[in-house]
Amino acid sequence: MTQLALVIDLNVCVGCHACVTSCKEWNTSGAAGPMADLNPYGADPTGTFFNRVQTFEVGEYPNTQTVHFPKSCLHCEEPPCVPVCPTGASYKRAEDGIVLVDYDKCIGCKYCSWACPYGARELDEKQRVMKKCTLCVDRIYDLNLPPAERKPSCVLACPTNARLFGDIHDPDSQVSQAIRDRAGYALMPEWGTQPANHYLPRRRTELTIEAEELVRVDNPLKVDGKLPKPARKDPALDDVTSW
Repeated sequence: MTQLALVIDLNVCVGCHACVTSCKEWNTSGAAGPMADLNPYGADPTGTFFNRVQTFEVGEYPNTQTVHFPKSCLHCEEPPCVPVCPTGASYKRAEDGIVLVDYDKCIGCKYCSWACPYGARELDEKQRVMKKCTLCVDRIYDLNLPPAERKPSCVLACPTNARLFGDIHDPDSQVSQAIRDRAGYALMPEWGTQPANHYLPRRRTELTIEAEELVRVDNPLKVDGKLPKPARKDPALDDVTSW
């Protein structure tokens, strides 16, 4: 069976949130929208997002690292959100493994969000239904788009190519090769949900910091009297450059 999924490279994700904003832009006006925004420019903004990026620091000074961790629905092969739904609104498609929500059946009881160990489902405060990542199902099968653009919007928007998309059950696919060659792993496998989305681990980079590098030193060129100045008779830039 086909299992479409994302593979996210934590080593090159820079936390720019391009995936978050592109996901919001596409899906709020697409088949999965609208996606609520409440008080977006206030002191306490909130809203519905399919994809979020969590940023945190690891290590101790001076050997610290900033980790950017994108997270959305993992489209589990054994999704715990499906059997708990009392109306059958939450379901997993047999043809591609994508987990979706039927808004016409959803009553907003939040059972699925309680069952999800990843916190990947959110209640839309306006529509009062549960929403989540759809892998842009309305986009990846759109024959009006060029083949190169039939990918989730987050994948197309990533400036560092940290997000890959494909069939993890196809051993020759790009995502399967990345998981196999670069030690890709599933999130929290102990829950037995078999997440389809995988992560590629950060690669350790040794950083040597000398004691004198921790002391701030002013740039000598900026110290008064040491900044080189041209003589009055020297040609100006306009004299030697053709604009």
